[in-house]
Amino acid sequence: MTSRRPLLALLHTAAALLVAVSLLVTLRTGVEERPLALAFGALIAVGELTLPRCRLQERSRPRPSGGTSLSGSTPLSGPGLREAAPLGTAGSLSYALLGEHAGQATHHGVTQVVSVVAAASLLGSVPQLARGQGPVLDHLVRRVLAVGFTAVCFQPLYNHGVFDRWSGLAYALLLLALLVLTVLCDAVVAAALAHSRTCWPFTPLLRDELRCAPGIGSAVCATGAVMALAVAVVGLWALPVFSVPLLLTQHSLRRYAAVRATYRQTIASLARATEIAGYTPAGHARRVAALSQDVGRDLGLTEPELTVLEYAALMHDIGQLSLVDPVPAGATSGLPLAEQRRIALLGGAVVRQTGASAQVATVVERQADPYPEQPVAARIVRVVNAYEEKVRDAGPGGPLTALEELRLGTGGEYAPDVVEALARVLSNQRCGAVAAPRAFGSGGGSDEGGGGPAGLSDPPCRWVTHG
Repeated sequence: MTSRRPLLALLHTAAALLVAVSLLVTLRTGVEERPLALAFGALIAVGELTLPRCRLQERSRPRPSGGTSLSGSTPLSGPGLREAAPLGTAGSLSYALLGEHAGQATHHGVTQVVSVVAAASLLGSVPQLARGQGPVLDHLVRRVLAVGFTAVCFQPLYNHGVFDRWSGLAYALLLLALLVLTVLCDAVVAAALAHSRTCWPFTPLLRDELRCAPGIGSAVCATGAVMALAVAVVGLWALPVFSVPLLLTQHSLRRYAAVRATYRQTIASLARATEIAGYTPAGHARRVAALSQDVGRDLGLTEPELTVLEYAALMHDIGQLSLVDPVPAGATSGLPLAEQRRIALLGGAVVRQTGASAQVATVVERQADPYPEQPVAARIVRVVNAYEEKVRDAGPGGPLTALEELRLGTGGEYAPDVVEALARVLSNQRCGAVAAPRAFGSGGGSDEGGGGPAGLSDPPCRWVTHG
């Protein structure tokens, strides 16, 4: 973990230096076009102020990069809910790409763009800071670096007349091309922050950022470019015209986030049924779900796949409710294979009645199948569940003993790649590398994505001693 901290410090230092230098230069030279700067600053601040409170509690597994992405995504947003701050993001990008105002050339440069965006974003984040909801620091780092990159690529060239011969469609495509480069830059920064904080593999994190970019993020970036073009023609009247649709989008995302949070709480409550009935130990489902997600990340699963994995892991023991006599400590891994399959099939039938996706039910149903026939999520749940059961009462040497037993079973019961991924995750945990803040929970109470409301599958912090 310590070997990766310098990268985190480097990104934070780079953003801090950029903001400090920009503020000093702006204070020394004065603010150009003050009404324009105030209008865009207000737009960005309003975009941050209207963030939904539930953005920090939407998903139990974090996007450890913290904060919102270039396109406004929050670390907590699950699949399909990544853009919680479209208005602030579009306003920031628009100001960075602004070369004219109502037909008159503007004279603000890179330093003023960075100063206005940083100050407005920080001002708009005050309510989140007051409520102890972060990760504000990483959010600001990503916003400043992304907007700074856009401004550096555009403002000097525009002010020196490089783009004078570009007009119409060609100029619009030029702005979109700059935004594409900015998205790539932001994705790399996001993945680097995530990798630094959690030691999860960099490549899957970067792939996930890039996979989500074509969604509403592309619409937000396009809106920023169109807003800059409109202000260049009609002036500041373009800002409210383009802000209303984004505010409506933000309101819809807030409602959708609330629905998802309610659904996740329903899944979590259902998963506790076996614990309340005495079939499984307290916290077993949450521990299996949390560790399964870490293993899934190590194996490079995408966000939708991790969501399926979490739900399936939470409800993997629901079939035990059909048993007349509970299995001691809920340890189904020691039962005959036929009995394991029967419990798994009954569990899958129950899951299908909950309204969960068919993929979740399939994972639950097939967790007792031979691993070559299982989907990846089912392999992970089976390995992690067996580890949790074997290590529970094994004493100080339990983790190593449990892993050795799992390795001996890789010939037919357990997938070797999953067992080795589990070993890597446990090794990182023992080194303090996977102290992932639970909840963008990737967020939490501190600026750096610390504590906060626990996620659905967040176990008691002492569970890592199993590893």
